[in-house]
Amino acid sequence: MPLDNQSLAHEYRTNGYLSPVSFLSEGEAAGHRKRMEVAEKEIGSLHYRSKAHTFLTSAWELASMRQVLDLVEKMIGPNILLFNATYIIKEPNSLSHVSWHQDLTYWGLSHDDQVSMWMALSPATQESGCMRMVPGSHEGGRQKHEVAPDETNVLLQGQTVKAVDEETAILCPLKPGEATFHHGWTLHASMPNKSNDRRIGLNVQYLATHVRQTKHKNDTAILVRGQDKFNHFSRDVPAKSDLEPKAMKRQEELEKLYNETAGNS
Repeated sequence: MPLDNQSLAHEYRTNGYLSPVSFLSEGEAAGHRKRMEVAEKEIGSLHYRSKAHTFLTSAWELASMRQVLDLVEKMIGPNILLFNATYIIKEPNSLSHVSWHQDLTYWGLSHDDQVSMWMALSPATQESGCMRMVPGSHEGGRQKHEVAPDETNVLLQGQTVKAVDEETAILCPLKPGEATFHHGWTLHASMPNKSNDRRIGLNVQYLATHVRQTKHKNDTAILVRGQDKFNHFSRDVPAKSDLEPKAMKRQEELEKLYNETAGNS
């Protein structure tokens, strides 16, 4: 059954997030997980490696799915850039968590015409540390973040919004193949993985083409729908094969740039 993208986008705009939306069967999701884990056997953990879609065909296929882009178009318009795609992985029975935060705080983007998709490749349950969202929190704009070193916090700087009313938070469990979408100002967090399986998700950021990087002129993206009349970003190249050496070398450069950008508040 086709998705009612108009209604889903309305729910997204109202609450600042949308969950769950089904795109793949559990079997299809398992296939993408297998492809990711085969790559990990070659290069080690893929957790938080930037621009995964530039060196892994599975990540590119998921991030550029027509059904996904059809929904994203209703959220941010017809001209869409794929800004980043990265796997976020919590190992079984680990202390890794994500504190309350807003994505756009450290990215340096000029506008908030942006949406993040988090697609589950393994069960994301309360036990495994699925995401929690605060409905409507995107309406308040940027909130103050405190930087607190914490080795178990997945976030680059451990940035945290204090005094969040946890009773207002909504759990967003996902089956493999389902996705959550959230706005860059929506407060969200997740708890440790207490299950015996890895919690694996592909996190993808999409931008409207008029959005630009304000911290420097070296950022990159890929046009995945419509036209880009602004050309604010240099062009990423989507993966045509897995772990191609030239793409891997370029990814290392982009990873360094991302960390420098996000780390420069």
